[in-house]
Amino acid sequence: MIGSDQEIWLAELLPEQPSDWDLYSRALTHGSTGQPDYQRLEFLGDRILGLVIADMLYHRYSDEAEGRLSHRLNALVSGATCAEIARKIGLAAYLRLGKQARDDGAQQSENVLGDVMEAIIGALYIDHGLNAARKLIEQFWAPLLETANGAPKHPKSELQEWCAAHGRKVPEYVVTKKEGPPHAMIFEITVTVKGFTPVTASANSKQAAETAAALAFLETNA
Repeated sequence: MIGSDQEIWLAELLPEQPSDWDLYSRALTHGSTGQPDYQRLEFLGDRILGLVIADMLYHRYSDEAEGRLSHRLNALVSGATCAEIARKIGLAAYLRLGKQARDDGAQQSENVLGDVMEAIIGALYIDHGLNAARKLIEQFWAPLLETANGAPKHPKSELQEWCAAHGRKVPEYVVTKKEGPPHAMIFEITVTVKGFTPVTASANSKQAAETAAALAFLETNA
């Protein structure tokens, strides 16, 4: 069953008042609890998000070619973007996690947050239909759509271009620490650019940690 705090949060967040609370309870439930979890709803929500964003891009950028639109779409529906919005709305506080997953840091996992954000979209779609899901997506994704003058670059690509522009060799990424159980491994990556202080970041996959380290380096030095 969904808790009272979750009910209040969802009632304020969603464009329509929930009529099937069990759907949203499942959307917020991680598999580590042993209860029915968000994965099927995330599968559905991912497709709904892609459809709505594609429609928004098609009408917003009426003269752009398919390749450019695809680049924008991929950035806007990425796990990183979904997790960013999840953090913005305070989703982490309302996740239902098993003790081990919570101890392993799943509450702040980019993958978990992004998936649950999509699961909420899926639950809203089942509960109230496409128009309601579209309202939620437009509320939080439209500002990203409007402020993006060009397709967002991946932080690692952006850092490599920055290094080339400043006469530096390509950045070097090194795994400096691995810890945690196999199902929830945390990777610490240090990125080094000659002449600059190395920057370290952690995430639940090597690729995500490299991305986070590149972004942190750019935020510090670019």
